[in-house]
Amino acid sequence: MRLRNKPWAKEFMEAHPDVLIQEEEGIQQDWHSVFGNENPIHIEVGTGKGQFIIGMALANPNINYIGIEHFDNVIVSALEKAIEADKPSNLRLLRGNGAHLKELFKKGEVDRVYLNFSDPWPKSRHAKRRLTHESFLKRYESILGERGEIHFKTDNRKLFEYSIVSMSAYGMVFHDISLDLHAQMPEDNIMTEYEEKFSAKGQPIYRMEAAFK
Repeated sequence: MRLRNKPWAKEFMEAHPDVLIQEEEGIQQDWHSVFGNENPIHIEVGTGKGQFIIGMALANPNINYIGIEHFDNVIVSALEKAIEADKPSNLRLLRGNGAHLKELFKKGEVDRVYLNFSDPWPKSRHAKRRLTHESFLKRYESILGERGEIHFKTDNRKLFEYSIVSMSAYGMVFHDISLDLHAQMPEDNIMTEYEEKFSAKGQPIYRMEAAFK
């Protein structure tokens, strides 16, 4: 994916530290102190332009949400959306790398991880970059609490099948699997930008909920 350069992004991000936290500032923070409460913490790894995480924050004020994105030129769009939504107090954006989750969160600090329309990395030699590869599952397991879950959505059938196999091999259990989420759209489903695009074309959306034993 080619990203359009936004030379103003860095300065704009630095002007809103109440919403957007840089990775070097976020290492091993007490995130409950950041939010000022003990509400559950849900994170989205690869939050993109932020439509999903902001929608979730607005719909669920008693849950704290953190959207994690590695690219300045992408997360700045999420920051703009958050400002337009009047900066929900239960939302933070984190400019960071999903590979550094163990450095960003304490053990058991997170209650749910969302993975939405992640890069499928289709070539076999790139399998370790997939967000449902064993190496990433280990990171999620470390930061999730005892009843923590992973919620995963994609339009990519091969990535979905790979993820089921990867999670099963890791010993995870599935609470819900849908091969066509929009066939019976849940009332509480918050769509991402990609989800709107793909569903409008008639492509099935695959979804699962999984937990560690």
